Amino acid sequence: MNLRKQTIQDVDLRDKRVIIRADFNVPLDDALQITDDTRIRSTLPTINRAVDEGAKVILCSHLGRPKGKPDPKLSLAPIAKRLQRLLGKEVTFAPDCIGTAVEGLVARMKPGDVLLLENLRFHPGEEKNDEAFSRALASLGDVYINDAFGAAHRAHASIVGIPKFIKVAAAGYLLKKEIEYLVGAVADPVRPFVAILGGAKVSGKIEVIENLGKRVDKVIIGGGMAFTFIKAMGQEIGNSLVEDNMLEFARGIHEHALSRGVKFYLPVDCVVAHSREPGAETKLVPVQEIPKGWYGLDIGPASVKLFSEAVQNAKTILWNGPMGVFEMDAFARGTFAMAHAVANAYALTIVGGGDTALAVHRAGESESMTFISTGGGAALELLEGKQLPGLVALPDREV
Repeated sequence: MNLRKQTIQDVDLRDKRVIIRADFNVPLDDALQITDDTRIRSTLPTINRAVDEGAKVILCSHLGRPKGKPDPKLSLAPIAKRLQRLLGKEVTFAPDCIGTAVEGLVARMKPGDVLLLENLRFHPGEEKNDEAFSRALASLGDVYINDAFGAAHRAHASIVGIPKFIKVAAAGYLLKKEIEYLVGAVADPVRPFVAILGGAKVSGKIEVIENLGKRVDKVIIGGGMAFTFIKAMGQEIGNSLVEDNMLEFARGIHEHALSRGVKFYLPVDCVVAHSREPGAETKLVPVQEIPKGWYGLDIGPASVKLFSEAVQNAKTILWNGPMGVFEMDAFARGTFAMAHAVANAYALTIVGGGDTALAVHRAGESESMTFISTGGGAALELLEGKQLPGLVALPDREV
């Protein structure tokens, strides 16, 4: 699928001040060390293109939720350091993202220089999409490139505000790639097309289930949301997570899938625990035999075998949501086994960001996937068939 929007390849960057909105919202530990720099690495092709073209590169991003005021724990300073190492060149770090000090740093830039602005969310104007804040950011550049897929579903100043005040705007390589994979796979998949949907709640995935349900050949449901479907079939689920207000919806989805010839898979066994506490007693039971008062927290080996066989002949696999509470070792086996099964399938494999990306990484299968999205919420909205504000704000390519 081709992105109809103007991309970085369509615009002249030579000697221009180029604002690149990146997504450097990476996890930091207590010592403010970056624990996963995937998002930083993902934007390197766009940054390198601008540097190679002799642009003055002005990078901006948010980090965490500082609530519109400076918070030293959420400074982008560690990102500047990591960028310097990854780019192999000096990255100047600005003390703010707007104001006279920043304007002075931009004025002194030479072609090929890289400047990283401080956290955009230190200003309330970012999340409010304030016009004055957008205008101040836009005044720093001649060209705007959005490469922040992870924030493209937010109508914030740096996402939808800046393009109003800069004539030349385009999508970066990462944004382009994300859209082509996530929209392309769903719009025109090579079949059989299998969707694996997990995570805690059906309510969080209603529109994804509805949108994909019309397009897939098989759907596999795992994670906490499976218990809503299992209860909807009239089975006992103990104290497992359930959304009683979603039972009718779950029943309808299941019936609709079967009526259209879509193969629909639910867990047949699960790992249950007496409580959600680490070290609690666990046992393996068929889903029909979940004891009263126990919690289902992972899929069991029979479900893994069933699901693994279901993906074996797939040509396109889209996976969004873990199969259990994989953050705890006792309940990680099902999710990790699915990561191996998906990795071993001879298929185009697309992993929809967030927890699923983390699970695939922990299972050691990141390299084996065709594409891992960098955006959790943005990926979900695309899979729901929604328009992303960050994409809508960019101009279409001239035909």
